[in-house]
Amino acid sequence: MLKGLTTAGIGDVDSINQFVKLASAHQFDVIDSDGASLDQFIKREGLENAKAFLQDYNIQIGTIGLSVEWRRSEEEFQNGLKQLVIDAEAASSLGCQSCVTYILPSTDLHAAQFMAIATRRLRVCAQILGSYGISLGLEFVGPHHLRTNWKNPFIWNMEQTLDFISAINEQNVGLLVDAYHCYTNRMSFEELTKLNPSQIVHVHINDAKDLPIEQLLDNDRLYPGEGVIDLQGFLKALKKAGYEGPVSQEVLTKQPPEKNPEELLKYSAAAYEKLFKSVGFS
Repeated sequence: MLKGLTTAGIGDVDSINQFVKLASAHQFDVIDSDGASLDQFIKREGLENAKAFLQDYNIQIGTIGLSVEWRRSEEEFQNGLKQLVIDAEAASSLGCQSCVTYILPSTDLHAAQFMAIATRRLRVCAQILGSYGISLGLEFVGPHHLRTNWKNPFIWNMEQTLDFISAINEQNVGLLVDAYHCYTNRMSFEELTKLNPSQIVHVHINDAKDLPIEQLLDNDRLYPGEGVIDLQGFLKALKKAGYEGPVSQEVLTKQPPEKNPEELLKYSAAAYEKLFKSVGFS
């Protein structure tokens, strides 16, 4: 598996160039980004220089976020598709093969109506991404407070998300598996081992406070190794399923981190080294 980073939990990083340098200095393999930033990076550096920069620092682009607003109005969705093409072209040109989005576990729309809309829209997104050789990862969101934040319950666990993926019916759609969401769903690791590698597009890792699961908030996470999630079991289950891709730290917090990126990356790198060593990964 590859050690990865999102920008969540590493402080204020002002450019991809700085992000790449910091990640490389602390022995990470992958950074997650967004398509617009990659497009700007390519325009600023030139494509060949941008690719050489990543190669020089031995860093890959793990995934980009889906920029299309697929949860709200049809107009917003349609207007976002042009940017998706730009994002996909930029990501693909730098060797990135995945794009991810999250599914909120409740909605103000009637659930059946929203399912029909979301299935159609994400199918369109998957088809555009697929033309660039990019997979789409869907992240189920587990924290209980979000299940009732809007009027009607929607999707919040892996089984439901796999059914959703089947309905979308595109070969390049799979899961983004997040340790926090698995924990807040009380998932067994056995469920993860039953997946096949093609079903896992990307992975997020983080930790949870020692609170009743029903009280855990989505934006109040801990760094790997600080909390109560069995992250060794989580990684071993993914390995048993055959997953060998990025495992990217995503630590959402109520307030921005007070420490600077250098300190946070050093701390995160030590946590990864300890965790990966404990499960026999290099």
